[in-house]
Amino acid sequence: METIFSVFPYAIAYTMPLLAAALGGLYCERSGVVNIGLEGLMVVGSFTSAMVISGLQASMGPSALWVGLAAAMVIGAAFSLLHAVASINLKANQVISGTAINMIAGALTVFLARNITGSGNVRITMGFIQRDIPLLSDIPVLGPLFFSKTYATTWLVLALVAISWVVIYKTPFGLRLRACGEHPQTADAAGISVYRMRYIAVMISGALAGLAGAVILVTYSSEFNGSVSGLGFLALAALIFGQWKPAGILGSTFFFGIAATVANVSQVIPAFSRIPGLLLKAFPYVVTLAALVLFSKSSQAPRAAGEPFDQGKR
Repeated sequence: METIFSVFPYAIAYTMPLLAAALGGLYCERSGVVNIGLEGLMVVGSFTSAMVISGLQASMGPSALWVGLAAAMVIGAAFSLLHAVASINLKANQVISGTAINMIAGALTVFLARNITGSGNVRITMGFIQRDIPLLSDIPVLGPLFFSKTYATTWLVLALVAISWVVIYKTPFGLRLRACGEHPQTADAAGISVYRMRYIAVMISGALAGLAGAVILVTYSSEFNGSVSGLGFLALAALIFGQWKPAGILGSTFFFGIAATVANVSQVIPAFSRIPGLLLKAFPYVVTLAALVLFSKSSQAPRAAGEPFDQGKR
């Protein structure tokens, strides 16, 4: 039980970037645009936050971390406009457009990092500190599991989940967003600008994916190296596994977060020390494939997801 208590905070830390990126994919696909480029947008967010924090940490101290998170969201939203223009205005294949975003983001950020730092890596000397939540951390069993050694970003991302549920299901904006992803022609006939809604959704997706990349940096990474280790693709799998719903995504990302934790902290767990490291590293991806195979038949994506909107089509 002590091992579980010690490992569980790391599982939550690995879950939060997945959750933020999957939420971004949720907004995008609910509007009818598939965003395969979450991985690349996370890389852009990680690079942006690393550059901002490394430049401001000496003068601003811990406040630089929040500035870095905000900058990652802004640049992530701006970078996602490439995908928006290609998939919405030019009606390009959305999978190819997202793949291009992944390739451009990785190459561009590493190129910039090498020209700025000379090494291709950007390291920060500070990050968010794990803290216990007063009173709540003293609750038997639940306290050590959920309220001990938590990051401030954990509560930020969880707040975004609650906000997303309200926005998608309880506001006129959410109703329009879902209409554009299910019946865009009907939404257009009702006076909703499908193009504008999809642009907003793609930019929200870019902002949340950028935030996800920054969260990795300021919690357990502390270094940009041009990769987020495939977490963007895991976030896409969690989006499908979670049935394009905020609560479902929360559960699925936590499941994948535990799988990633097993792979990353296996060396300090005696029970796993005898298992070959290669198998443990592959474990989260094998679990992802298994989950998608088992639940793919019951998945119900938005009907118009991946289909370019043609205003003249009925």
